[in-house]
Amino acid sequence: MSVETQKETLGFQTEVKQLLHLMIHSLYSNKEIFLRELISNASDAVDKLRFEALSKPELLEGGAELKIRVSFDKDAKTVTLEDNGIGMSREDVITHLGTIAKSGTADFMKNLSGDQKKDSHLIGQFGVGFYSAFIVADKVDVFSRRAGSPASEGVHWSSKGEGEFEVATVDKDDRGTRIVLHLKSGEDEFADGWRLRNIIKKYSDHIALPIELPKEAAAAEGEEKPAVEWETVNRASALWTRPRTEVKDEEYQEFYKHIAHDFENPLSWSHNKVEGKLEYSSLLYVPARAPFDLYQREAPKGLKLYVQRVFVMDQAESFLPLYLRFIKGVVDSNDLSLNVSREILQKDPIIDSMKSALTKRVLDMLEKLAKNEPEQYKGFWKNFGQVMKEGPAEDFANKEKIAGLLRFASTIGDDGEQVVGLAEYLARAKEGQDKIYYLTGETYAQVKNSPHLEVFRKKGIEVLLLTDRIDEWLMSYLSDFDGKSFVDVARGDLDLGNLDSEEDKKAAEEVAKSKEGLVERLKTALGESVAEVRVSHRLTDSPAILAIGEQDLGLQMRQILEASGQKVPDSKPIFEFNPSHPLIEKLDAEQSDERFGDLSHILFDQAALAAGDSLKDPAAYVRRLNKLLVELSV
Repeated sequence: MSVETQKETLGFQTEVKQLLHLMIHSLYSNKEIFLRELISNASDAVDKLRFEALSKPELLEGGAELKIRVSFDKDAKTVTLEDNGIGMSREDVITHLGTIAKSGTADFMKNLSGDQKKDSHLIGQFGVGFYSAFIVADKVDVFSRRAGSPASEGVHWSSKGEGEFEVATVDKDDRGTRIVLHLKSGEDEFADGWRLRNIIKKYSDHIALPIELPKEAAAAEGEEKPAVEWETVNRASALWTRPRTEVKDEEYQEFYKHIAHDFENPLSWSHNKVEGKLEYSSLLYVPARAPFDLYQREAPKGLKLYVQRVFVMDQAESFLPLYLRFIKGVVDSNDLSLNVSREILQKDPIIDSMKSALTKRVLDMLEKLAKNEPEQYKGFWKNFGQVMKEGPAEDFANKEKIAGLLRFASTIGDDGEQVVGLAEYLARAKEGQDKIYYLTGETYAQVKNSPHLEVFRKKGIEVLLLTDRIDEWLMSYLSDFDGKSFVDVARGDLDLGNLDSEEDKKAAEEVAKSKEGLVERLKTALGESVAEVRVSHRLTDSPAILAIGEQDLGLQMRQILEASGQKVPDSKPIFEFNPSHPLIEKLDAEQSDERFGDLSHILFDQAALAAGDSLKDPAAYVRRLNKLLVELSV
């Protein structure tokens, strides 16, 4: 071993300490995945070298045969994994092996629950597979040298996974990385060729470069030990280039875990080869759970890009729209040049064609999942629904298709968890119903009990209940679905069309005419607080509600804009009252203008509270209410 210089001891980042504890204590039931994770990292390192060598062939240092080697020593109780990929400099080693270099570390810490089974699901979402080595090893040594660096700039990293690690500079003749795992007591099973071979075949058969194990040969005459021969134990061909009929589900699932650094199987996948004007292969996956940085639109995302099976880019985001940023997968093109860059991708017309086709493929895959596996789709919607709601604004060409995939709570369900698709909503719509009715609000409880729904309950009409912050914005881009227009039941003058009989309409007109005097008195009393006062057709139990003008912003959008510090245009609500409610009848009979004004403002404020709004002058509301209570108690 070369002499070590510049040796220093450093502490792990706090998150890594917790992660190491999690790795060691949570994944004991599936220890063998350590090899999958280390091989996956080695494969990435080789891919990166292959790509960089396109423009700098000298990085290959005369050794263009790229591979991964796994060996073991039963006596020393070690397992060694070596690749001749890009390798790491001293700085790389400290950065990559001492910290979780990924956005969302705070979220990772926050989500650690202490439940080992649940916490183990978090590991894959942070690309931290290296630390899985400590599941079976009580000490890990890493020897690495960055391709293109001199032999004297090799680096030795060593740790027992207990809070600190050592880094030293060493001589290393060959580029790449060698990881030596010193197995814990009781983990000797992994220092075995048959066991390692089976793990590689199970988890890493899809890796598109040779993974070699030593094959013991007969000793030559005069030699004490047999010469070591190496044999390839995996298929070593790119999985996406193979015919679908030859690929098992388990292979698709393991390939997903490799590219996504996930520990869970995907919900669904789509494997296709396109020939003709454009030639490319794609393998797209829908994950089972959302990553922590899903809502950080600027976070890295995209597909792995290969050109003629040569790795080019890890996260090429030009192939799918932003609302599908959770999709993982690979695209391999025969029509792009090997020196393609992110900037070139953004301007290439070939990419537009591929993006359009891949987007449709993903939407078809989701449609199939929703139709054939409704419970699984429900889980998908819980994880990715809010991101899918960005779709209608971003992807006009597929707006109807995306709308069909949207799910909403409705008045049919008992809680916000029961969701309905638009096709299902229309399938059980009332005879003569030519609208899709919805109501937005802050919480499910608030919208479920909103006075705006009273007439719909009376007539048995289902209403969609939209409570995500994005919903009102979404509905500004969705005007109709399957020929039926959307109607916000809290906006404008409610018209139920054919669902109201001619007798109902005539009776409503007569009532409105008889209350013209009360309308004028209320206009005078409420003054600048309202845009309009009118008799309501929506209410059966409540005395009054506030409706939104047709062109005005709803409460959700106003709150979002205010929270972001943007100026919100002035608008006033429409005050609607229920002429048959006892409170309104008393109000109509009130002779005192002062008392009439107080009662009118109390009703107005109560209607605002019922709509989920805050009062502009809470003190005035309390004063009027107290005054009324005193009068009643006298």
